[in-house]
Amino acid sequence: MASLNDYLLVSGLLFAIGLAGVVMRRNIIIMFMCLELMLSAANLSLVAFSRFNVTPTGLPDYNGQMMVFFVITVAAAEVAVGLAIIVALYRARQTIHTDELTSLKG
Repeated sequence: MASLNDYLLVSGLLFAIGLAGVVMRRNIIIMFMCLELMLSAANLSLVAFSRFNVTPTGLPDYNGQMMVFFVITVAAAEVAVGLAIIVALYRARQTIHTDELTSLKG
């Protein structure tokens, strides 16, 4: 059986991969996917803590899992708005590379 440390290690690795992708990549789509990977790592940590935090009755504490539902809802809204902004940016500038986007006016 996996321990809390195993879940937190995997979550930390996922978060580090996502952070490295956001910092090192220049493509907006790749950066956007790495942000979603970081949110998934946070969700994994929340579920792991929720699973291993036992109440006095012997049942798991479900507060972390409820928080995951809110994070998923915010992530879905972020995807909808973020992809709309990326499509509008591509239509205006014909590029999705961040080094070519230097000003807010087009």
